[in-house]
Amino acid sequence: MADKNAKKPENEDVTGSEATGDSAAKLIDSPIPKVSIRTQYVKDLSFENPLAPENLADNAISPTIQVKVDVKARSLGGNHYETALQINASGKTSGASVFVVELVYAGLFALENIPKDRLETVCLVECPQLLFPFARRVIADATRDGGFPPLLLNPIDFGRLYREHQSSITKI
Repeated sequence: MADKNAKKPENEDVTGSEATGDSAAKLIDSPIPKVSIRTQYVKDLSFENPLAPENLADNAISPTIQVKVDVKARSLGGNHYETALQINASGKTSGASVFVVELVYAGLFALENIPKDRLETVCLVECPQLLFPFARRVIADATRDGGFPPLLLNPIDFGRLYREHQSSITKI
């Protein structure tokens, strides 16, 4: 049985292996990167249901859904950044649009101790991952309130989207 009063080693790093001398000082002196959400908000929301009420009949055909996602970020000065997640989703049956929902959901982030070469990645990958569950709920509520089953978006790999965007820039 372990002694509850046993003293923990003083120079222990986060992985549990002992650190000594200068390496322990570096662990203590290294600023920890921090991402804080100051606020998040619907910046723009539009829902169109052009064929209502006919397309809402019990025998209506399930629409084919198409979703487009884009992420934008901008500096607001100091350590504050806005990241905006733009989601456009549409449903079509027989080539006719039955609904269109457009959402720009944004967040104001305070980024501390993030190396300059990592700021873009944090703003375009990490921040939208934090915003996405809330944007997903807004889209689901809008489609449900428009008379359709809630559109539950699948999780998005923002890292993959970022890498694809970066490789398309390099190819040009």
